[in-house]
Amino acid sequence: KIILASGNTGKLREIGALLDPHGLTLVPQSAFGITPPPETGTTFLENALLKARHAARVTGLPALADDSGIEVDALNGRPGVYSARFAGEGAGDEDNLRKLLADLEGVPEERRQARYRCVIALVRRHDDPEPLIAHGTWEGRIA
Repeated sequence: KIILASGNTGKLREIGALLDPHGLTLVPQSAFGITPPPETGTTFLENALLKARHAARVTGLPALADDSGIEVDALNGRPGVYSARFAGEGAGDEDNLRKLLADLEGVPEERRQARYRCVIALVRRHDDPEPLIAHGTWEGRIA
């Protein structure tokens, strides 16, 4: 069993389908009543590790977590780790998108380079000294 340190049911379904053929069962953290820790990291890696270590500490089981977001060059890498709460705590996707576009107002399209960045961390136990880490990016432009 591996705990998924996320409340996202889509992630549970997608990652679970990838792990199932290998005999691994993905269990949502909600099955253990785990509430996610505050994302206090300054990088995607720090936040992914915070979430994975927290779930592993509570359950005593291996845990998998991710953190991801958009980095916009013209905004000096923002919103970055704050992508999900860019427009403020409790803001939704539409609010975050509106703020992003407002912050890019007047920036020509050729200067709107951005990337989606995702980091995934798997810890075998909460104090795992060598967690498994995967990084991915997708380059693009904000239209």
